[in-house]
Amino acid sequence: MKKELLTFKDPKSPISEVFRSLRTNIQFMSSDKDLKTILITSTVSGEGKSLVTANLAITFAQTGKKVILVDADMRKGRQHQIFTTPQKPGLSNYLSNVMDEPKKINLKGKAENDLENYVKSTDVENLWIIPAGNVPPNPSELLVNERMKKLIKKLKDTYDIVIFDGTPSLLVTDAIILSRMVDSTIIVTSYKETKMENLKKVKRDIQNVGGKIAGIILNKMPISMKKYENSYYYGKHEQGCFETDRTNKIEVQEVENGVSIAEPIIKKEDEVLEELKQYLDLNKENDEKMEEVEERIEEKVPEKKNEKKAKRGKRLKDD
Repeated sequence: MKKELLTFKDPKSPISEVFRSLRTNIQFMSSDKDLKTILITSTVSGEGKSLVTANLAITFAQTGKKVILVDADMRKGRQHQIFTTPQKPGLSNYLSNVMDEPKKINLKGKAENDLENYVKSTDVENLWIIPAGNVPPNPSELLVNERMKKLIKKLKDTYDIVIFDGTPSLLVTDAIILSRMVDSTIIVTSYKETKMENLKKVKRDIQNVGGKIAGIILNKMPISMKKYENSYYYGKHEQGCFETDRTNKIEVQEVENGVSIAEPIIKKEDEVLEELKQYLDLNKENDEKMEEVEERIEEKVPEKKNEKKAKRGKRLKDD
């Protein structure tokens, strides 16, 4: 399994606590209804969607619930790599009812179309996955057929939580189609990479087909300090700063070749765009705001200001 899966490799790490917080927020939002199917999508590739999905699935499994993670990105699915399981047979094979001939001799179920043949176990207790399978010529068409609806019903009857790792919604329509079949959708965004116009389009497209948006996850936040106010990160760090209105602090843990994730507070769909606006505008006004935030943090953290002065003095001395 990938070392980035800290929720499994190091369940006591700060990032594991982040995902437990995310899980709790999702459970709290669904307290008045039975939320069993969740779709995770993004706007474009590279926003950290698949790793976020994998870690979230692990945290749900750690509560004792039976969880299945379905890799619904039949074009470039990664969950089989993250959990080191065979890629096929998978979702595409099940929906098309086509399995490679060599696989047929090792069927676990009684028939080729038995779901059991496509479900893979993982090293995580209570967590199973259905990989993406062979790359089909018509992924979108497979998702709209009656077999997909029956699959979702069967999974809901068998498992407590069903999590779908969808495609980037701006690039192809697969996740948009799937969003109307699940209870709720979460959008993963990337700090200073996700564009507002892209996010608006994805939000609009999901709502236009009747999909419900639970909220957003702001991923890849840059950091420049070891402690942040109620904000959590892991991974290769860039220089930057971030401030929240809360006072809880947690030590940051660095993970080589990881990704960083900001506090994953889930917002209602009418708050999604407003929540991201201050972070995702890639214009001069946003850069100026970040400078103001950095100055405010320096005022609150004297050692940070002294560190900056020391670096400036060293540069002058070197010159």
